[in-house]
Amino acid sequence: MKKALIFWGGWDGHEPQLTSKRFGRILEEENFAVEIYDNHECFEDLEKLKELDLIVACWTGGHMEGKYSRNVARAVGHGVGLAGCHGGMCDSFRNDTEWQFMTGGQWVSHPGGDGVEYIVNVNHGSSPIIEGIADFTVKSEHYYLHVDPSIEVLATTRFPLITYFHASNKPVDMPTVWTKYWGNGRVFYTALGHHDDVFDNSPSAEVIMRRGMLWAAEGRQIVRDNNLTTERFENNAKMY
Repeated sequence: MKKALIFWGGWDGHEPQLTSKRFGRILEEENFAVEIYDNHECFEDLEKLKELDLIVACWTGGHMEGKYSRNVARAVGHGVGLAGCHGGMCDSFRNDTEWQFMTGGQWVSHPGGDGVEYIVNVNHGSSPIIEGIADFTVKSEHYYLHVDPSIEVLATTRFPLITYFHASNKPVDMPTVWTKYWGNGRVFYTALGHHDDVFDNSPSAEVIMRRGMLWAAEGRQIVRDNNLTTERFENNAKMY
């Protein structure tokens, strides 16, 4: 049976306890053994982390001690999948640039606040994660992110919709869903999920999250089957 660890905390406005329960239920439906924690001490044992198939982040803001952050980065580098949504993964631990490097982006603004209605444009044919999903509407925060140019963009949304200082620039298609790699590990992110009910109000958002978590976790088995090592990555690592 595959193993997943979900950790939640930080700013309560993102309803991390509710989203962690939702993601736990989804993974249990997919035959994962799931452990859910509301702390960072769950990252104390690196060797135990390496036995996981997936880590799911539901923690906005806050601070993670370097020893825990390093263990997560190393575990993902060894092939453990990493997945998360909204501020629960890409507005976490703002002073931790290694976390941002690994996850592929960082939230910087949501012009108009909550309740902005926008379209998520799916990049059809780019990944099985969004296969068969049509463009869909979301009413939530419209996330503006600074992103890693190496990410594989699966869906975008058009800015600006709200007149703010950024509106002086040309229109841009902001990545909303993406994947990337970190060593031997797979990383998945979706900007959707400001509140837990976003996944009820826009069902395609939950389908994407489910598929994204499964995609990230699948990488672990590939590493096992092919006996992949991280030597070529770690020999040049400069972590903290």
